[in-house]
Amino acid sequence: MQKYNISRSKYFYAIGLSYKKADADIRGRFSLDEDSKLALLNQAKENDIESLVVTSTCNRTEIYGFAQHPFQLIQLLCDNTRGTVEEFQNVAYVYKNKDAISHMFRVGSGLDSQILGDFEIISQLKRSTKLSRKHGLLNHFTERLVNAVIQASKRIKTETDISSGATSVSFASVQYIFKNIEDITNKNILLFGTGKIGRNTCENLVKHTKNEHITLINRTKDKAEQIAGKFNLIVKDYANLQEEVSESDILIVATGAQRPTIDKHIIQTKKPLLILDLSIPKNVNENVQELDNVSLVHLDHLSQITDETLEARKAHIPTAEAIIEEIKAEFNSWLETRKFAPTIKALKHKLSDFASAELDTQRKKLSDFNEEQAEIISSKIIQKITNHFAHHLKDDDVSTDDSLELIKKVFQLEEPKKINV
Repeated sequence: MQKYNISRSKYFYAIGLSYKKADADIRGRFSLDEDSKLALLNQAKENDIESLVVTSTCNRTEIYGFAQHPFQLIQLLCDNTRGTVEEFQNVAYVYKNKDAISHMFRVGSGLDSQILGDFEIISQLKRSTKLSRKHGLLNHFTERLVNAVIQASKRIKTETDISSGATSVSFASVQYIFKNIEDITNKNILLFGTGKIGRNTCENLVKHTKNEHITLINRTKDKAEQIAGKFNLIVKDYANLQEEVSESDILIVATGAQRPTIDKHIIQTKKPLLILDLSIPKNVNENVQELDNVSLVHLDHLSQITDETLEARKAHIPTAEAIIEEIKAEFNSWLETRKFAPTIKALKHKLSDFASAELDTQRKKLSDFNEEQAEIISSKIIQKITNHFAHHLKDDDVSTDDSLELIKKVFQLEEPKKINV
């Protein structure tokens, strides 16, 4: 196990759950809204967690952070969601050190997305990192790693066609509508919720359906009006929700509530109604399926939809993985430098102490002692010696661990604090 001087005797972990093993109900119980994220970060600080990044999307909830044991991070998640430790253990994953680093690269680069090439997660990762920094929960290691992942994501988007065309669940919902609804141009479509997914869905609807009967409703009306103004759509008050549902042929729900916002009691129409629930947790109560005229589709089903374009993207996976490995190698090279940086720093201090002692001696012996010149010369010699040791430690043909031990033994340097990575 390699050791790097990055934190205080802790390991780097990635813990979480995703669409791969956790269904929408379970993911809903472990989802974190903005208030829950803040509560989790504050609890982390109280528990001496020094660096931590939290992401929560419709497809996954994850924590990347330093801890002595992963249970510290798991407990943080369970304390601030409706999920339990037992549920987590049944569907979750825990990655440690280099495996955790590799996992973040795959997630941030769209290779682990529910729809291959969906890069929505990288925006979430950026926002989460910014939030952690604001709350003093971002060390140099984590910030450097996130920046490396962002770099890989950018290169994959520009150097491959893995994200060609639309790749998100919002596009998949429009694709589903096209395949299952006839005469889509003349159908009444109601979009309830104008968050990130809602906005993307709205844009895809306008772009691909050419429908002029799209209505927006949001609890905060001005947010809906901002989007409606961009696309020249209709906005209704939240109080008119039941009335608008009754007028609709298609209802798309993309609200961010922690409990269902639509149930069978709000549906008074007898005509066929297709409901697409793009929310995590689910925002449409399963009881709507008791109504014969209602068809309910959740985003997990939409994410399984594949087409020729999506299949073609798979051909670009090897190139994307090669880009990841290249940038990951650069990150690991930086880690190697971090490995011996404290020892080189301690060596420099030790040599400076030697120089100071000798300068004091010569200052007493020589009446014409040129102190300024002597300090310049000694400083340059110290820099040359430490640079020589640093270059030696970077050499792939030498054992860094053995060399570090020898340097510390010869110069009687104190053992620096370490983090296992």
